[in-house]
This record gives sequence, C-alpha cells and structure tokens, in this order.
Amino acid sequence: MHAFRLVRAAVFAVVCVTASLVMHVLAGGSPVGPGVLVWAVLPTAAGAFVLARRRRGFGMLLGASFAAQYGMHLWFTSGALPPSTGHEHGAGGLSTGLFMVLVHAVMALLSAHWLERGERGLTTLLYLLFASLLTLLRWHAPVACRLTLLSAAPDDRVSPVARLLAAAVSRRGPPAPSHAV
Repeated sequence: MHAFRLVRAAVFAVVCVTASLVMHVLAGGSPVGPGVLVWAVLPTAAGAFVLARRRRGFGMLLGASFAAQYGMHLWFTSGALPPSTGHEHGAGGLSTGLFMVLVHAVMALLSAHWLERGERGLTTLLYLLFASLLTLLRWHAPVACRLTLLSAAPDDRVSPVARLLAAAVSRRGPPAPSHAV
C-alpha cells in the first residue's frame, strides 16, 4: 500500500511542480535549471506522501498547498538562470508581483482540490478499468469458460457493455419510500 501511495505522491509532485514553474515563468519569473526542478519535486512528493496517509480536510490541504507554493516561489527565484536578455526577475514592478501572488494562489487552490478529490476520482477510474478488463476477458475467454460464465449470468439479454455502464452510474439521493403493508 505504501508503494501505491508513493507513486501517487510522485505523480502529483511532478505535475504540481511543473505546472507551478510554468505559471511562475508566465507571471514574470525567470526560468530555472533542471536541477532546481528536481530539488523542488522531492520535498513536494514527501509532503504529498505524508498528507496522503489519511483523509484530510480541504482547509488543511489548502494551508499545506499555500506553504508549498510559497516555498516553490522562493526556490524558483533563488535558482533562476542568469538573465540572457538583460531583464531582472520582477521587472514589471507591483503588477508583476501581484500577478505572481495570484498565480501561486491559483496553483495552491488547484493542488488542494486535486489532493482532496483525487482519491475518489482515482478509485472510480481503477474500478472502471478493472470492470473493463473483466469484460474483455469474458469476451475473449475460451468457449468452455464462456459457457460457464454465460450460464451464471442473471439475464442473458443485457449486454456486458450495458452492465458495465450501469455499474458506473452513481445514484445518490434519499432512499426510496417504503410502504408498510
């Protein structure tokens, strides 16, 4: 289970840090070398690994994301490549600084949302993948196995695709009214 959490944290960190760097540069920051990018991914992955141990509230995740974005901004600024065109970081003045804060704030919100909702999305995706693989195996099973699988099916008139789609639908709401006899 720890390996799965580590892979999720690593993918999150790579995407989050890369998106933050791209937005940082678009907001007026200088590009950084690949070493700076790698050293930003490692603590971000470690933080995501620790936070993914159990379910966290959005406030906790948002606070951690803001702290991570602040750290990334400082790290990207300190690791900036020397300017080749003669312009300095933040040469746009106050408007660039406000835009930089806005960009990192938006990235923090997106990161916190992904951390909060990503578990449910990943679970749904894996469930659908597993159901699809079972459906494919059923279609390509040898004839002897197919007869066994088909005889166990409750209704042969419903196609496997319809069963898969019906299993993917999430019906939420109040329970149906029960009538006392």
